[in-house]
Amino acid sequence: MADGQAKQFEVRAGQATELGAVHDGEGTNFALFSAHAERVELCLFDESGQNETARITLPEYTDEVFHGYLPGVKPGQRYGYRVHGRFAPEEGHRFNANKLLLDPYAREFAGQVLWNEAHYGYDVNADADEDLTFSELDSAPFMPKCVVVDWAADAAAPAKPAVPWDRTIFYETHVRGFTKLHPAVPQDMRGTFDGLGEQAIIDYIKSLGVTSVELLPVHAYLDDHHLAARNLTNYWGYNTIGFFAPMQRYEGKAHLSSFRDMVRKFHDAGLEVILDVVYNHTAEGNEMGPTLSFKGIDNFAYYRTMPEEPRFYINDTGTGNTVNTSHPRVLQMVMDSLRYWTQVMEVDGFRFDLGTILGREPHGFDQRGGFFDAIGQDPVLRKVKLVGEPWDIGPGGYQVGGFPPGWAEWNDKYRDTIRGYWKGEEGMVRDLAARITGSGDIYDQRGRRPWSGVNFLTAHDGFTLHDLVSYNEKHNEANGEDNKDGHGHNLSFNYGAEGPTEDEGIIAVRERQKRNMLATLLLSHGTPMLLAGDEHGHSNRGNNNVYCQDNEIAWMRWEELTRRDKALTGFVQRVAQLRAEHPIFRRASFRDGCVLRWVNPAGGDQQEEHWDDEGLRSIGLLMHMPDVEEGGDEALILFNSFDGAVVFKIPPRVKAGSWSVVLDTETGPDSDEGRKGLKADQEITLAPRSLIVLM
Repeated sequence: MADGQAKQFEVRAGQATELGAVHDGEGTNFALFSAHAERVELCLFDESGQNETARITLPEYTDEVFHGYLPGVKPGQRYGYRVHGRFAPEEGHRFNANKLLLDPYAREFAGQVLWNEAHYGYDVNADADEDLTFSELDSAPFMPKCVVVDWAADAAAPAKPAVPWDRTIFYETHVRGFTKLHPAVPQDMRGTFDGLGEQAIIDYIKSLGVTSVELLPVHAYLDDHHLAARNLTNYWGYNTIGFFAPMQRYEGKAHLSSFRDMVRKFHDAGLEVILDVVYNHTAEGNEMGPTLSFKGIDNFAYYRTMPEEPRFYINDTGTGNTVNTSHPRVLQMVMDSLRYWTQVMEVDGFRFDLGTILGREPHGFDQRGGFFDAIGQDPVLRKVKLVGEPWDIGPGGYQVGGFPPGWAEWNDKYRDTIRGYWKGEEGMVRDLAARITGSGDIYDQRGRRPWSGVNFLTAHDGFTLHDLVSYNEKHNEANGEDNKDGHGHNLSFNYGAEGPTEDEGIIAVRERQKRNMLATLLLSHGTPMLLAGDEHGHSNRGNNNVYCQDNEIAWMRWEELTRRDKALTGFVQRVAQLRAEHPIFRRASFRDGCVLRWVNPAGGDQQEEHWDDEGLRSIGLLMHMPDVEEGGDEALILFNSFDGAVVFKIPPRVKAGSWSVVLDTETGPDSDEGRKGLKADQEITLAPRSLIVLM
């Protein structure tokens, strides 16, 4: 469409200081950053998104921002951009004005990507070096459209829960999968923000004793082309294309406000909302990927390209491209997005997927890099919960313990140690001692606290807890990749049968192992993270990579829960209650005066030669915290991962008094009424593979 068809619009210069489409009540200012483009056209569409009604060249270029103001353009207007510039892939430039591009700052999208060869900036039918060819196909008919919105922070927003770190328990879940089959959620609300905000859902989550619901990605993402070709969809959402817009399939009847309404309902219940965010890469892939937004706006600025061959992308993420947060405008986009979700959408924090990427500068990972400095100095973001996934696949990418003060990190050392110990692997006890007491060997530096380590047994990626004790091998055939995808090293064990079984002996061991690991998680120092469904034995049927299974393989199957499953939920509630009531299980500081004493089954102190015993499977931890006003201040946890019973001689308390059993994973959620008033030197028997807590 030629510029002459835009005569119906008055176009003013506008301003370059606020990026995106900003409505002021009278009209809308459009501003788009591109350091290397030559011209930008704003394309307006009718409500269907199919008919282009105007094409307008943005008239001004200020500080590498193209901008223009259109009086009369109202919220609801569909739009996109065409960006003109050099198509020179060898130099890192991939401008192609035949491609309609999404605004990186769009608050909402309408429509879906309808995969077509027109999405690619090159000729997909070329014989060789396809990405060096130039496509003249128009992608607009197959693209979603951006939507102008009038949406801002609410000055009268209710207060947030602000859960202290030492009381925090994360609960990782999926908007769609958690409610898709829930009988208490109306059919038309299942799988949406509205459904997750239903009172029955909130009441259930609250009852578990968790404090902070961590949602898998809700930013707008794509169903990958290769998945669509196999009639699969992207379930997890780690394929972002818009860092400000929520995923359309999750929106409720109120569209944008459905998300904030959900957040406020959680806040009313005292629960925080944490977002899993993916700023490390985008859905555009490598040089063979589609041109949907950033690649066509300014490829060389938005992505890290190979220094000597900018045609190709640095792939420290393993997904084809890496977002270039070293560029000030790209860093600004990330920061603006985080503030938007914090201030306008009212969330309480973020978990950063492949967070090491964000700390990468041209010379490598730097905990004093631009991203970390920007966060640390931001008056809004430095106050929210910040959790890094401290690894990527690039050089020096494993950074557990390497994030700056103020950050928490996923602690995979905890995951692997606890799994290995309860599986019965040798030589695990020394590491077990470090993990359950807050991983001080990793985090006790620069004033960091035990909460800096986010302890987890399972997460969205990998086996569920039930599958961890039910399968020796992964079973990912449904993914269509010949079972080659997913982790091969799971530290799992099936205890005699692969998958479902009717053998009551095997079932009993599996249930006890679940209780062992859940109790260990919730009673360890650090910040626990529980994977939704682990509290009632949810199974992904042996699939440890359900990223593309938007179906009953991954969804919570609420109506299939058995009495045994509900008993496990009760157990989790009991242990979470213990943690909440007793600060000794959730230390806020490595300097709190807490006395830790490791004891052996004979009741004596653990000696160096005991730590070096590769076959050691049983140990006790006596903890005493002085001057604690609330609840009990002394606890004894006895661990036995041996497949036979072990007799422990009870050590004396630090303070005078007797011991009582408050938790036994062999008997389940209730305390053993027959084991109260236990004195020092009395003996107590731990069942095979079990844990006992005395207080």
